[in-house]
Amino acid sequence: MLEMFTFSLTFVRHGETQYNRDKLLQGHGVDTPLSETGVQQAEAVGQYLRDITFNRVFVSNLQRAVHTAEIILRNNTHCSGMEMIMEPLLKEKGFGIAEGRHKEDLKNMANAAGQSCRDYTPPGGETQEQVKLRFKKFLKVLFKRMLDGYNSPGPGTISEALEAEDTGAATSTVPLFGSADDGLQGVPIHVLVVGHGAYIRVAIRHLVEDLNCAPPEGVKESQMFSPCPNTGINRFILTLSQSESGPVLSAARCVFTNRKNHLENLTAPEDK
Repeated sequence: MLEMFTFSLTFVRHGETQYNRDKLLQGHGVDTPLSETGVQQAEAVGQYLRDITFNRVFVSNLQRAVHTAEIILRNNTHCSGMEMIMEPLLKEKGFGIAEGRHKEDLKNMANAAGQSCRDYTPPGGETQEQVKLRFKKFLKVLFKRMLDGYNSPGPGTISEALEAEDTGAATSTVPLFGSADDGLQGVPIHVLVVGHGAYIRVAIRHLVEDLNCAPPEGVKESQMFSPCPNTGINRFILTLSQSESGPVLSAARCVFTNRKNHLENLTAPEDK
């Protein structure tokens, strides 16, 4: 049985929807498709990640995330045709009566309640704690799948990963900064999660504040917690260990957050 297991976890936010463009709130109560720009963004991030061999792909069950994931996989050199795992635990935060309303309306509602926008929960909506609980449940499912799926001798242990690095098996001539495979050297298993902006912010905050995930060198926490752009990429390296009560996270580090290098060459559409 593996005592330690290391894998990469790459979060990608879905591509733009018309609601995003119009600055309207869309939680899990609004299931909108990608806009034309959103499809282009998904193609761009798919091209950017095309050479990464993802071993597992988890996606929110909302269509904007599913379509983004389908485009990413279609562009991938190794994963085209891979089956995605639809996971309702990854759906966007619910905004209750504020769903479909302008973001400014949420700010006004929060001000009227004497709360910050981040801490305010509209009637019928989800609290930050409720979203975090969903993410914690997802991590539990993910960790179990990881250890159950790769619980055999071979690549996956810390020693194997370090050995690959020592022998130079994972070295790359591509500069590390800004490269699609940043942080993946010596890591044998890669997981892709395609989800949503508010959810990803809660997830990153939980990893950093509650699970002691080490931030990238020179990056402030405030930068890590800033809003993730459409098809923004976030990557973490997680190490699990087995305990009597099941898998536990023994180490975590963040490689980068909110990366959008792949969007630099996209032409912004004219406002209608």
